[in-house]
Amino acid sequence: MLGPRHPGLQRVISVTVLAAVLGIAIALLAEADRSGPLVARLGGWAAPVGITLVADRLSALMLVVSSAVTLCVMVYAIGQDMAERGPLTPLSVFHPTYLLLAAGVADAFLAGDLFNLFVGFEIMLMASYVLITLGGTAGRIRAGTIYIIVALLSSMMFLIAIAVLYAATGTVNLAQLSGRIAALPPGITLAAEVLLLTAFGVKAAVFPLSMWLPDSYPTAPAPVTAVFAGLLTKIGIYGVIRAETLLFPGGALRTTLLVAALLSMLVGVLGAMVQVDLKRLLSFTLVSHIGYMIFGVALGSVAALAATVFYVLHHITIQTALFLVSGLIERRGGSASTLRLGGLARTAPLIGVLFFVPAMNLGGIPPMSGFLGKLGLLYAGVRDGGPLALVLVAAAVVTSLLTLYALVKVWNQVFWRAPAEPGPEESGDDEGDDEGDEDDEGDDEDGGAGASVRLPAAMVGATVAMVALSLAYTAGGGPLVDLTGRTAGELDRPHAYVRAVAPEGPP
Repeated sequence: MLGPRHPGLQRVISVTVLAAVLGIAIALLAEADRSGPLVARLGGWAAPVGITLVADRLSALMLVVSSAVTLCVMVYAIGQDMAERGPLTPLSVFHPTYLLLAAGVADAFLAGDLFNLFVGFEIMLMASYVLITLGGTAGRIRAGTIYIIVALLSSMMFLIAIAVLYAATGTVNLAQLSGRIAALPPGITLAAEVLLLTAFGVKAAVFPLSMWLPDSYPTAPAPVTAVFAGLLTKIGIYGVIRAETLLFPGGALRTTLLVAALLSMLVGVLGAMVQVDLKRLLSFTLVSHIGYMIFGVALGSVAALAATVFYVLHHITIQTALFLVSGLIERRGGSASTLRLGGLARTAPLIGVLFFVPAMNLGGIPPMSGFLGKLGLLYAGVRDGGPLALVLVAAAVVTSLLTLYALVKVWNQVFWRAPAEPGPEESGDDEGDDEGDEDDEGDDEDGGAGASVRLPAAMVGATVAMVALSLAYTAGGGPLVDLTGRTAGELDRPHAYVRAVAPEGPP
């Protein structure tokens, strides 16, 4: 309703709401860790009819990190002035759509039943359809169309899985389903698990269900790409964790998940190594590191689940930070292509530091949080001792080394070498539709690589905050590992969750 007449008030409302959500999420995490799962039955209606919201350690942890990410990205977007000044962007749509996205993310994490989880996904996806096509350029519409079609197909599969389970058990409440699924015929159970994991696998970008992602994310504005890369795929991982620990314990599809994890790691990192566009390179690394999380879920032990939860939190923060830095690089250097950039270590040393720290963290350099998470996963894989688990341990090490190679290559090309000389091939518009429409940067960035472009303090400050949060995972590694260990224990023994949500027990 405020629209373009009061952009300052729009910004105040957005930041205030997201900061309040972060504060509430921290309070929920503290109470869930101290007292066990917290349950709200909306309107006083009990399951299976009513909507149940549940904050256990896992959902509260995810809510805290996602709230921190959405707040930082909002500040970054305000600094970029994308919502108010972009000539190609609708003036009033960004802030309410972004808050709708945050609402869908929060609802998905707190949902206590499958249908409300589906609703949270759809709220989030409706907002993402708008955000990924902001500006209405040909490249964004094309990429957005692919994204929307894939999302709708996965949502339809999710809805079919919900219908199958409801028809077989008479409920969609997660706690009640955990008791009733065990009594179903094996064929129905397997069909429901396959449908759910396929739907979640598309949203998490697990190979071979990930081919849509590298073509969709890089075309969006930098803040949108950052929040998509950091959060949206992790909601799919959250769904996989819930399904495999609460609904289908025992690992009927363990081998399938291990193979998917292996292929995600290797295909993703090999794709990253040959990219020259920074956003596409980061999109491929996103796919490869989803494989680490699927690896931990497939192993299923308490140690593996603890390492998985830790790695999810780490990767949300690191991936968001790297995409925010890529936006700074594009604004400062005038391009996202590593072939057109150079010399930024001299002309923009702060950006160099902001890229170097999360890049080394993603590569798993000790003692950073990426190293801690990968070490936990490798330890769990070695303890498992199975042939496929050991193959994945080796693949995880190779993927980490190749990730480091790809990011060091970016560092050398973008920051270390001399600025690239403009060539005749750069006069064309080979990236015009996809990469050259960063909404608000046309007037400020018509210089080439290394041109003097002033970076807004809010953009730099939000990026610094995300990098600092990633370093806080290292500084507070001991308490965080303890917390993720308690979270894994709760996932491995979900009796407290079931008792809190459905105290009457299975029929």
